[in-house]
Amino acid sequence: MKKGMKYEEAMRELEQIVTRMENGEPDIDTLAAQLKTAQELIKYCKDKLTKTDEEIKKILENKE
Repeated sequence: MKKGMKYEEAMRELEQIVTRMENGEPDIDTLAAQLKTAQELIKYCKDKLTKTDEEIKKILENKE
């Protein structure tokens, strides 16, 4: 995973991995590496969404 990757880029890469897996493209030698990358991307996206949600809640609380 690239450092400083944006959420949209991570989602796009994750979608590409899923598509390749659904099409049976990765061979057994690269499957484990692709699964690890997918796990990292999922964690990154989840963390990004959680952080953004917390920031939005904080902004809304300060506005009231």
